[in-house]
Amino acid sequence: MQPLPGVHHLELNLHEMEQLFNTMDPSPFHEKDLDHDAEEFIVSWAQEFHLSEPVDLVIHLAKLPESHNAQRVAEDAIHHYFAYRARLNELEFKRLMKQGRLSLLVGLAFLAVCFLLIELWLAKQSSPVPSFLKEGLLIAGWVAMWKPLEIYLYDWWPLRRRGQIFEKLSRMPVEVRKRA
Repeated sequence: MQPLPGVHHLELNLHEMEQLFNTMDPSPFHEKDLDHDAEEFIVSWAQEFHLSEPVDLVIHLAKLPESHNAQRVAEDAIHHYFAYRARLNELEFKRLMKQGRLSLLVGLAFLAVCFLLIELWLAKQSSPVPSFLKEGLLIAGWVAMWKPLEIYLYDWWPLRRRGQIFEKLSRMPVEVRKRA
């Protein structure tokens, strides 16, 4: 397979094919988890490039295995693993959005209670203590909105980006070469 022009090449140098996989995972090769260091290396390099820029993975082995087709095994395992990680990421994203909805409901309810207390009870008081309580309730009500705003404004971005990277890696071309 010839390197494609305009494609960023992620190159991984291994002594043997088994180094690519988690040694504690008893699954067959195409279902195995990747080794944590290999996964971290691939993902960190993929993050360096824009999502629209194509990447491929070139695995250099000191010795090609004789018992199986290293190209097919590596490609299947990597695609399977990153597709699985993309699915897990999508579940995490859905959980975050559900947490955001729940915390938004709780925050809005608490804010409404704070405003009601201010309007119904403290607005009729003329001493400085109710003014202090009024400001305290106002601040507490808005602080209750902190978490839902944090989720909906900021927390989902990195999660969505990581999922897009996993999707991209689940489809990237993979090549296995004997190291020269």
